Amino acid sequence: MFEGFATHRIAASGTEIFLCTKGEGEPLLLLHGYPQTHAMWHAIAPALAERFTVVCPDLRGYGDSGKPPSDAAHATYAKRTSAMDMVEVMAALGFGRFMAAGHDRGGRVVHRMCLDHPERVTRAAVLDIVPTRTLFRATDQAIATGYYHWFFLIQPEPLPERLIGADPSFYLRENLARWSGSRDMRWVVPEALAEYERCFSDPATIHATCEDYRAAATVDLAHDEADLDRKIACPLLVLWGEQGLMHRHFDVLATWREKASGPVEGTALPCGHFLAEERPAETLEHLLRFFALH
Repeated sequence: MFEGFATHRIAASGTEIFLCTKGEGEPLLLLHGYPQTHAMWHAIAPALAERFTVVCPDLRGYGDSGKPPSDAAHATYAKRTSAMDMVEVMAALGFGRFMAAGHDRGGRVVHRMCLDHPERVTRAAVLDIVPTRTLFRATDQAIATGYYHWFFLIQPEPLPERLIGADPSFYLRENLARWSGSRDMRWVVPEALAEYERCFSDPATIHATCEDYRAAATVDLAHDEADLDRKIACPLLVLWGEQGLMHRHFDVLATWREKASGPVEGTALPCGHFLAEERPAETLEHLLRFFALH
């Protein structure tokens, strides 16, 4: 799926990050979401690499990246920690400043990176999310039903780990179908699905990804509360699926304009949650245009 990409393992603070790279242009960091890996970018990363130096990592706890032991405060898997991973990885590759796009959990890491390291991120894109604090504060029965996993995964260890671990493939496939615009799963290619299943079958990945969500409901919220006055300064692109929960329950663009001091643009695409796989051509078109403005 990533023909011609070089693979690397780079040490970050307390873990090791697996990634693949290709291209010679301006650096562009692509961050995946739950329950996937960097493989989610397979349909568009090669085309982006014709214009940019593309860096596709697995977030800590996901894929082939390290899965450091969790802590009681969930800080090991805080978005602040993951954002620092990515700043360190990009620095190790020789990129002090770069552009970044993140889907789902990766979008939350991009948001935190823009706040903590504004001197590093020159342009940013977030795909199919609203800010974490915004979602929690708006949660009602409909949101809790549609995004049930936010509240399932934050339950104390080992409840979600044991239940998911009983049949990881079923859990993975059910949620990919549930959150997409097409339950028949024709949008996910067999090679990508096999990669998701390979990685998600590891009990360490199941635990680490639960910790990602536990962090979102605790330490990430504390960081967000402390930074209410801080804004995303760089230009921001927002894309989301018009068949997804974000579109049904939020004015997605407005939620991000509240969090940014710089220009914000964006639109909905005719799909569910997994934009880069459900609608790769349209997603690629928007990312190419936006990041080429750099």
